[in-house]
Amino acid sequence: ASPPPLSLLFLPLFSLYISVKLLITWQFAGSSWSSYIYIYIKKTSNSILPLLVVVQTSKLKVCSEGMVGSGFSFIGRVLVLLQLLIRIHAWGKEGHHATCKIAEGLLSEDAAAAVKVLLPKYANGDLASVCSWPDEIKHNYHWRWSGPLHYVDTPDFRCNYEYCRDCHDTAGRKDRCVTGAIYNYTMQLMTYKGSASEQKYNLTEALLFLSHFLGDVHQPLHVGFLGDEGGNTITVRWYRRKTNLHHVWDNMIIESAMKTFYNSDLEVMIQAIQRNITEDWSSDISLWENCSSASRACPDPYASESIRLACKYAYRNATPGITLSDDYFLSRLPVVERRLAQGGVRLAGTLNRIFSTKPLTLISAA
Repeated sequence: ASPPPLSLLFLPLFSLYISVKLLITWQFAGSSWSSYIYIYIKKTSNSILPLLVVVQTSKLKVCSEGMVGSGFSFIGRVLVLLQLLIRIHAWGKEGHHATCKIAEGLLSEDAAAAVKVLLPKYANGDLASVCSWPDEIKHNYHWRWSGPLHYVDTPDFRCNYEYCRDCHDTAGRKDRCVTGAIYNYTMQLMTYKGSASEQKYNLTEALLFLSHFLGDVHQPLHVGFLGDEGGNTITVRWYRRKTNLHHVWDNMIIESAMKTFYNSDLEVMIQAIQRNITEDWSSDISLWENCSSASRACPDPYASESIRLACKYAYRNATPGITLSDDYFLSRLPVVERRLAQGGVRLAGTLNRIFSTKPLTLISAA
């Protein structure tokens, strides 16, 4: 078979061309060009999303007042005509799916309607199916700016979090961290006027980023120590498998729980967490949902919870080179399941406040 015409290779979007080139090298080396192109289109036709990305400077917090103020230093405008979404097992994919699935069951009528309008068509109305999208695109050249928004690093061993001290990227640019991103995308979604068109911001992206980052801020090591990059540089063994501590909390505790207790079925695990929300944890829900901020988002206390849990559970007994097994797994699993529940409840609460047609009533924290 002859190679495809050059017009097919030199596509308008460079990132798509690179993706095609990588796929050729990785998956179809030695195959005919005609076979490759056919399989590529068949396999990825549902993963190509037309996007118009508009990231604009917006107003966030003034540290001295704790509310609205300083600039969010993102790239001014980026135009992307097509974006290839690479489906990877990137909390990990399971954790984000669980958080968003829990949230979906707790949405108000107004919020559910708005979410349905804003979701991309390929999601088929299911927020959980696209909650890992920010992980899937963050290594793409056009989306690298989003990498620092998945976490916030804190000073080693202090076991506390402060927005003004900690929320910045490695270049020192303020507000570029997971809590800053939650404030930013909450603010964007508050401009929603009932449709996805004629908006100042790309609210589909804002919804997906907010949903993902509210999950991330509940993973304790996404608010970990600066010196070990949230456990990424702490090499450990999870039973026999060599990995790092961050990956243990992102993926392996959840995966081991699924295999050990839930017949390798994520939906069964989610249902068990949902039962705990309505039964064992029911008296805690109002406290979890509470948000006294006029911004309708309260990520700072969630981040403070995470670093305290990281110190108490994630880092404890997890020295470099150690093998983590049953003792660590069984004592940390309840923490992970509770954080998944809290993330889902709080995501729903945040979306309910954002999209409520009723005036916001502030409830002071006890």
